[in-house]
Amino acid sequence: MIVRQILRSITCISRMNLQFHCSWVSPVVSENSLNFGRVRFLCGSRPTHCPWVSSVDSLNLVNLQKIRFFCNSRPVNAGKISFPDPSCSTIVNRISRVARTEAQDALFDYLHCTRNLHFTDAEHISKNSPAFLQNLLSKVESEQEVSRSLSRFLRYNPINEFEPFFESLGLSPSELPSLLPRNLIFLSDDDIMLENYHVLCNYGIPRTKIGKIYKEAREIFAYDYGILASKLQAYEELGLSKATVIKLVICCPSLLIGNVNKEFAQILEKLKHLGIEQDWIRSYLLDNSIYNWKRMLNMICFLEEMGCCEKDMGRLFKMHPGFLLEDSGKKIYMLVALLLKLGLKMSEVLVLFLQYPQILGGNFAKNLWGAVHFMAEIGMETQDIAKIVSMQTLLLGSCSLKKPSTILKKLDMSKDRLCEIIKDDPRKLSSLASKSKLSSNEHAASMGRLHKLAAEDRKILLEKTSFLLRLGYVENSDEMMKALKKFRGKGDQLQERFDCLLNAGLDYHVVSNMVKVAPAVLNQTKDVIEKKIDYLVNHLGYPLKSVVAFPSYLCYDIERINLRFSMYLWLRRKGAAKRRVALSTILACSDARFVRYFVNLHPEGSAEWESQITLDS
Repeated sequence: MIVRQILRSITCISRMNLQFHCSWVSPVVSENSLNFGRVRFLCGSRPTHCPWVSSVDSLNLVNLQKIRFFCNSRPVNAGKISFPDPSCSTIVNRISRVARTEAQDALFDYLHCTRNLHFTDAEHISKNSPAFLQNLLSKVESEQEVSRSLSRFLRYNPINEFEPFFESLGLSPSELPSLLPRNLIFLSDDDIMLENYHVLCNYGIPRTKIGKIYKEAREIFAYDYGILASKLQAYEELGLSKATVIKLVICCPSLLIGNVNKEFAQILEKLKHLGIEQDWIRSYLLDNSIYNWKRMLNMICFLEEMGCCEKDMGRLFKMHPGFLLEDSGKKIYMLVALLLKLGLKMSEVLVLFLQYPQILGGNFAKNLWGAVHFMAEIGMETQDIAKIVSMQTLLLGSCSLKKPSTILKKLDMSKDRLCEIIKDDPRKLSSLASKSKLSSNEHAASMGRLHKLAAEDRKILLEKTSFLLRLGYVENSDEMMKALKKFRGKGDQLQERFDCLLNAGLDYHVVSNMVKVAPAVLNQTKDVIEKKIDYLVNHLGYPLKSVVAFPSYLCYDIERINLRFSMYLWLRRKGAAKRRVALSTILACSDARFVRYFVNLHPEGSAEWESQITLDS
């Protein structure tokens, strides 16, 4: 006990000598041991007798080239400890809890007594830097001398204090090399960093979370005295509680860089107008997430432009905070773009969000996106995809789907047949293509359905082949293979549509040539074909034979046909257009070309065209 007190007194004396820039020399230490039986240290150039050394005469001479000097005001190249590979630390794994506690005490004594760190700081570092302590303990051969050996080692070998300090802040040893300051090993040499560290601690931020803040926003640890405290106070002045500011700083340290983040302040203001309390956000912030406040603000503005009222938006955010916070609103842009591309209107998209606010949570959006791509890849029409998405949103977003090629190979089925099956019953999309595992009974039932569908598919293929042979295609020819992919529907459905054209008054061979030129004609339903022919003959006044020259007329949407010919008939009434123009001239050109060659024929054409578009929408 007396020896321990003498040792502590000596460490305090050494601390005083360091402050007076007195050069100390470390003892001669073997590579494999820390047992300092006899030492020699110099003050200046004269050997001095040490009270704990039995005889000066028995000391070995020291090669002056190996002498290591250090002091408090400049860095030294001595005693720097690096972290070992934990997988190689076999000695440490055998050290008892008592030995580990003694090592913590030795490190605490060094930091508090020798280096004069604050008691709380020294205690936290010594108890929360296990990797650093493991490295120290690996140098000890006997557990009976842990305290004495480490005390002597730390007395003569100044360590890089930033290593255990950063580790105690929650950083892993692998993160330290890029964070350690250059030319500094003593924490007291960076008093500004310590000051800002204490500001965060005193504010209430857990010490183990400060490492993340240091790693992501190192600039704030260089603030002059009082600046960091004023920034924390500025966020409280926005109406946030201290607990919320603490959570914000931990999750998004960049908020403390520069002035108060204006986008974040605007988000708080908008949430306030939505009836959401300022501290609501605290419960949903996650330490490992990245928050882009500017993108969140843009997303809120985007919803406002879509026509979402404050009441609905407030309900969305309260029920599903991830709608705002998850990926910082990024998902909504992707999903809205997809839905608009499918043909849904903004109002329909908004209703979809209000009806299924979980649409942006977890993997829902990803699954929905995958289902849309699945249907598009098997050749489903855009309007059909949009219809299924609007009717079966929950179904499509609840499961992840396999690749279409995998399903088609497994079912031994064509894309057209699979497309028809899904259109008839969209629920079969998940049962046939879902990645989720099924029970044995469900798997057996599913396989039974698959074999039944495969048999039915082969029957449909045979009927379709027979139909194409009647049209004049050669069996097993390349033209036949291409036609099988282009014509959609069962053989009897294709025959019904073909007969519809015959009943309209066209010759059999003429219709055969028409569908070879434009196979998509027979992909229209019988009702749609009849409607387009009636519109052509009875409303537009064109003869039936005009469709023979341009069979693609039957492939255009009825909305496009109506819009283009309504404008054309208006121009004809105004005397600005010819009496009769080919169908292809009006329908096949782009909108820009139609405006240039038709709409602009009359001074009032642009206004009429806009009104027609408005009525059509």
